[in-house]
Formats: sequence, structure tokens, C-alpha cells
Amino acid sequence: MICDILLKKIKGGGIFMNLPQLRYFMELAHTQHFTRAAERLCITQPSLSHAINQLETELGVPLFERTGRTTALTRYGEQFLTCVQQTLTTLDEGVDALQRVARGEGLIRLGLLRTLGVEFVPKLVARFLAANPDKDIRFTFNTGVTQQLLEELLANRFDLVFCSQPPAEFQLTAVPVSRQDLVLIVPRSHPLASLHTVDLADTLLYPQVYFSKGSGMRDVVDRLFAQIGGVPQIAYETEEDQVIAGLVSQGFGISVVPYMELLLRLDVKILQISRPVWERNFYLVSNDKIYLPPAVRQFRQYVLNGGYL
Repeated sequence: MICDILLKKIKGGGIFMNLPQLRYFMELAHTQHFTRAAERLCITQPSLSHAINQLETELGVPLFERTGRTTALTRYGEQFLTCVQQTLTTLDEGVDALQRVARGEGLIRLGLLRTLGVEFVPKLVARFLAANPDKDIRFTFNTGVTQQLLEELLANRFDLVFCSQPPAEFQLTAVPVSRQDLVLIVPRSHPLASLHTVDLADTLLYPQVYFSKGSGMRDVVDRLFAQIGGVPQIAYETEEDQVIAGLVSQGFGISVVPYMELLLRLDVKILQISRPVWERNFYLVSNDKIYLPPAVRQFRQYVLNGGYL
């Protein structure tokens, strides 16, 4: 009850108590003796008496009954003590949490392409944690396509993102940290399946399973075809490279995809692209316009220093 009243007064601007006053009150409530409480607080007894009197004046109710040398809480003081204990506990927990963040501990929220979640990012994070055994550092991992990951980063739902190169208009900081070769996959019954390497111009005659708009790979493959001045015949579109590989294995078309071990388990022929020469880069992307906690900055620097090697 008194906590509710106090809250209303504080919100209304009628209470101007400070943190030392609350700590003085709690110490006196526990010791029930002005002299001992003042000694433990390392202040003078008159200073303690003045602080308590000021607190009672602001609240408008007596917090202590004073009988000679005896000091006891009134029923209002008992209610207020519960409120103060809860408040100081919450405050101390908040201060402790912020101090741990300042020491380089806390949560690091990662967004990543599913391709990088198989080996690259897990190994990277494991090495970073092994290099910081005395710190309480935790990670969250969320997968998606590049466009989605970048939007989440800009909305401050991720701290860092591993994905394809972001568009310049996003004004994000992107540093290449890994790469992946591009290959052409075709069904084993396809006319191109007899080849080991292929000029991309030779693929223009055939329907293709293509990356949909919004996928980071869409721009990559578009630029690849732009180099040869060709326009692919797009038969189907989807975001995920693994889905594309599955569709190609079932005869829906041919496709340019990043090389991945999954291809070895599917009924497809893998062809090296002889022209144009191209590789897919993966980037560590951050938003330098917002504050990055120390743990995030340390992890980012670890990656940039070659922690993935």
C-alpha cells in the first residue's frame, strides 16, 4: 500500500528522496539504533537523524518510534522497508548487470546465413569462448536470407550479421571474412552433365532454378551473368540454396549455387565455371551508427583479427 502511495508521489514530483537516504533508512531499520547505524554508515549521528527526519517529512508519515535509546519501525516504516528492499535489490542487480557488460560480458546476438551455420560460425564462436574462459558470454544464433538479416540488424535485433555483401544504400560496415566458390549444378541426365567445366554462356539455352529477389545470392549470380552479357532463362525461384539443389536434382532446371557438401549427396553433376571467374564472399556486417557493447566489439575484433583461421 505505502509503495503504491510512494510511487504516485514520486511520479507526481512530490518526493525528492535520494539513494543515500534509502540506504540510511534500511541500515537504521536493521540495527534499530542511531549510533550503531551511523557508525556502520560512516556518517555522524546528527547527519543520520537529519536524513531520516527529512525522509519522514517528505513521506508525511513517521517511519520510526523513538523511546529513549530504543528505535523501532512503525507500521508505516515496516511497509516502507519492504518497498525499499525491493527497490534497492532491483537497482543493485541492474548496476551489477551493467558492470558485467562493461567488463565485456553479456549477450551477443548473431544473425547468419544457414550455410555459415554448419561449420564456420560454430567453430568461430567456440574458439572465441575458449579464448575468454573467465567471462560470462552468451550467444544467440538466428538464420535467414541476407535481406532479412540486414533488416533485423538495422532494427537493432541483431548485434552482428554474417551474410552476403550489403547494398551500399544500407550504409553498414561490411568486412569480408570468408568465401565460397560458385559452381553450376545440373541433373545427371542433362546435356551439360558430360562436361567437367562450363562457360556460363553455354548455360543460357537451358531453364534455370534461380535465387529469388531478397536473397543475397540473387545479386551475386546476376552480376555473374552480366559479365558475359547474358540473361538466364528463369524457370523457378526460391531463396534457399539447399532447396535449389533439391529442385535441380529432380530435373526442374540447372543452377549456379555456392559449393556445399550437400551437393555430393544429391543426384546432380557439379561443374566448375571456367568463365567468368567468380567466388562468393561472406561478410561480417555491423551498424556503426549504434552503440556496440564491449563483448560485441571484442568478438568483432576477434573475427577481424583472423579468429576464423
